[in-house]
Amino acid sequence: MGQTLGIIGGSGLYELDGLEGVEEVSVETPFGAPSDAVIRGTLGGTTLLFLPRHGRGHRIAPHRINYRANVFALKKLGADQVLSVSAVGSLQESIPPGDFVIVDQYIDRTRTRASTFFDDFGLVAHVGFGDPTDAALGAALADAAEAAGAKLHRGGTYVCMEGPQFSTRAESELYRSWGAHVIGMTNLPEAKLAREAELPYASLAMATDYDCWHEEEEAVTVEAVIAVMQANVARARDVIRKLVPELPNAAESPAASALDNAVITAPDTVTRETREALAPLLRKYLPAS
Repeated sequence: MGQTLGIIGGSGLYELDGLEGVEEVSVETPFGAPSDAVIRGTLGGTTLLFLPRHGRGHRIAPHRINYRANVFALKKLGADQVLSVSAVGSLQESIPPGDFVIVDQYIDRTRTRASTFFDDFGLVAHVGFGDPTDAALGAALADAAEAAGAKLHRGGTYVCMEGPQFSTRAESELYRSWGAHVIGMTNLPEAKLAREAELPYASLAMATDYDCWHEEEEAVTVEAVIAVMQANVARARDVIRKLVPELPNAAESPAASALDNAVITAPDTVTRETREALAPLLRKYLPAS
């Protein structure tokens, strides 16, 4: 039986040659509705679940995205692992607009986002997050990107800012002094929630601009971001096509057992209602009956 890959990104990514049985699936979650309906299809025996992060038409700002509903929806539909595709600003001269980065570390500069599934249910879980992306999935993604002809950087630190405004020059220079490589507004708390959902997570970041630090380049604008993104959409689809047959076994990832010994709440205090509501996450550890 093939694996299921959840893909969070733009609304055009599902337009893949050879994608069969395409359907829209509406998903209910304990956290409300995800950003949009999930587009489900199969490619070479692998099920793909596409979720437009900002909704079709880019209606939802980064700080307003229901990240918990998005990741929970993918888990509920059977995702084994998750690929994020997103636009980023480059913080390094060596990563010009148009390049791709396989992110492997994060710095969290968000302020208002829920980053755990368990707060509203009287549960506490402390998952390991020292390596926030999955090494095997990231390596397969990097190989696929190179095979697709992308100019690629294997590894990089992503600063996740709150937004929706872009950075000040002082902030941009601060992040550069930290050695960060790219900056964006969406990958956290996605990666944190994917870890709680025991889903290996990898990030394909597309550099669209130099943020605002580069003295010889214009500061980032929406027009510039969209222009580079549109140029890279076809390549991102090609990366996905090449990744699918080379997906690692998600069951062998450390993320697949992230909740093992992570829930610190006494099991006898967890209600049946909570166990049922969070069954896609907890059924291995706290069955409903």
